[in-house]
Amino acid sequence: MPKMKTNRAAAKRFNITGAGKIVRAKAFKSHILTKKSPKRKRALRRDTIVDAINVRALRRMLPYL
Repeated sequence: MPKMKTNRAAAKRFNITGAGKIVRAKAFKSHILTKKSPKRKRALRRDTIVDAINVRALRRMLPYL
C-alpha cells in the first residue's frame, strides 16, 4: 500500500493538541483593523478548536498529523 499524501496547505494551517483535537487560527485578523476594537483584536489572536463537522475532512487531509 503506498503512502497517503498530506494536503500541504492544510498542514500549514492546522495543529493537533495533546488530546488529539485540531486547532486553527481565527479569521478576520489580516486587514481593516482600524474599525475593530482592541478587545476584538486580542480575541482574534487566540487559537480555537475546529468544529466537529469539519474534523472528518481534515483527518483525511492530514493522515499523519
